[in-house]
Amino acid sequence: MCTVSKAILCVDDERIVLVSLRDQISKHFGDRYRYEVAESADEAWEVIEELSDDDIKLLIIVSDWLMPGMKGDEFLIQVHARFPTIVTVLLTGHADEAAIERARQYANLHAYIAKPWTEENLIGIIQSGLEKFNV
Repeated sequence: MCTVSKAILCVDDERIVLVSLRDQISKHFGDRYRYEVAESADEAWEVIEELSDDDIKLLIIVSDWLMPGMKGDEFLIQVHARFPTIVTVLLTGHADEAAIERARQYANLHAYIAKPWTEENLIGIIQSGLEKFNV
C-alpha cells in the first residue's frame, strides 16, 4: 500500500527514456512522490484516472512530443483542459516551434526540455514546477 499522496508522471514511447526520467527524478526527490510512467497518451490517461480514483494528486506531467497516436502538445492541452492545476513539461528532440507555442498557449506549458537533457536541467524544472504547490 502506497501512502504517498502526490505523483509525477512521465510519458514517452521509448521505455529507456521513461526509466531514465523516473530514475533521475526519484533519485533526487526520494520517497516524497509516487513516480508513474506511461508509453502513450492513452496509457497516461489510464494512469491519471487510477491516480484520481486513489485520491493521489498528480502534480507534474513530463511528456514527450513525438509519440504514436497523439503528439505531446495535444495530450498536454487535453490534460490542462481537464486538470488546469497540473504542471506540464514538454520533453523532445523533435517538436517544432508551433507545437511548443501551442502547448505554451493552450496547456499553460511550464517548460520545454530538449533531448538529450541534463539531469540538472530536468531536476531544476521539476523543482520550479513543484514550487507552485508549495511542496
